[in-house]
Amino acid sequence: MSKTVLILGANSDVAKEATLLYLEKGYQVIAASRSTAAIESFMEAKKVSDSRLTICYFDAIAFETHVAFYASLPAKPHIVVYSAGFQVTNEQALTDWEGCYRMMQVHYAGAVSIINIIVNDKGNEHLERIIGLSSLSGVRGRKSNFIYGSTKAAFTQYLAGMRQYLFARKVVVNVIVAGYIRSKMTAGLDLPESLLMEPSFIANEIVNAGNGFTIVPGIKWKLIYQVLRLMPEKLAARLP
Repeated sequence: MSKTVLILGANSDVAKEATLLYLEKGYQVIAASRSTAAIESFMEAKKVSDSRLTICYFDAIAFETHVAFYASLPAKPHIVVYSAGFQVTNEQALTDWEGCYRMMQVHYAGAVSIINIIVNDKGNEHLERIIGLSSLSGVRGRKSNFIYGSTKAAFTQYLAGMRQYLFARKVVVNVIVAGYIRSKMTAGLDLPESLLMEPSFIANEIVNAGNGFTIVPGIKWKLIYQVLRLMPEKLAARLP
């Protein structure tokens, strides 16, 4: 019997590409999202008609529904991918608490809620991997996006601790620390074309994740990641 992948936030551009790749590799995929119709339309456009794909409703910030959602799954997952995302500009986040709080809920609180439920299911003995889609914005605080970045930083630290917590159970936890992705979330932003990565490229990193914790897709972004980590504070303060 093939292994099952649960993708949470499955309507993201990266998640949809990951769904295709997992199906190609023979996995059963449960694609969970608020936007089930959008996923169905995407699969129809890609001419995907596969009995191994289940599309179901999941709301990352409807915390009270998460226990019932997990209990209703057609199969317990071997692999869990959390890719739910939401973003407002830093200027909006500073003045609009609703948008600011929603980023916190989607990127951190929602992830903690559902992943805690999954890992506390000791009856799921075949859980083997949890992958979270984070961001380089969470590596170092920058004045242009520190609120969004802080939600990703919190998610990354949660996953780092969860990796240690699950070590004895031999469950691998990975975090994808991604740079700029060409997606609906970045559409309209003035970003350097040379640094934009395609969703399919990030999806490939997810599907082929190894045993290391931090995965930074792209050679250029690996260099930027190291620079951000090691940059003295006096220089970091001058970043946009």
